[in-house]
Amino acid sequence: MSKQRANSTREAWVVCLILGMIMINFPFIHIFNNDRMLFDIPILVLYFFIGWPASIWVTRFFMKKIDQMEEENEDNSEGRGSS
Repeated sequence: MSKQRANSTREAWVVCLILGMIMINFPFIHIFNNDRMLFDIPILVLYFFIGWPASIWVTRFFMKKIDQMEEENEDNSEGRGSS
């Protein structure tokens, strides 16, 4: 069961990586590259200054989750080997 959770977390990690790559390519940048402003800041600048920390947070979240699952697997393996 834990192996299945690890695989689904890794799959979600890959999906987020692909989405992150898509979001910094032409179609999305072109959508946000206009003359509109929010709080006197161009929308494209806000897109980058909000999107970049969000992608870092998602990366950190998945890395902590994967590390936690690997530690659980190591603990379970050690427990089985000693009995």
